[in-house]
Amino acid sequence: MPCSPGKTQRFTELADGPTDAYVVKLRPEQVVEIAFDGLQTSSRYPGGMALRFARVVRYRDDKTAAEADTIETVRAIHARSRGEDAASSD
Repeated sequence: MPCSPGKTQRFTELADGPTDAYVVKLRPEQVVEIAFDGLQTSSRYPGGMALRFARVVRYRDDKTAAEADTIETVRAIHARSRGEDAASSD
């Protein structure tokens, strides 16, 4: 799903701090539902994981940032996919 002009404006409004050619930091206010085919360990990203074939499913204006999943949820999914206990993957 391409980003519509309305969403581009929304993300511009949420920009928080300096940007570069690849990174735009946003205030955590817009919930976005993401689908992915898998997770892999990656030293390239701060969270230590990369989503494989990630894509935007929809923008969840019906949810607040407090209702969104966290990095801990993603880590638990990653641990389960590797046959690990989520608590031992830290």
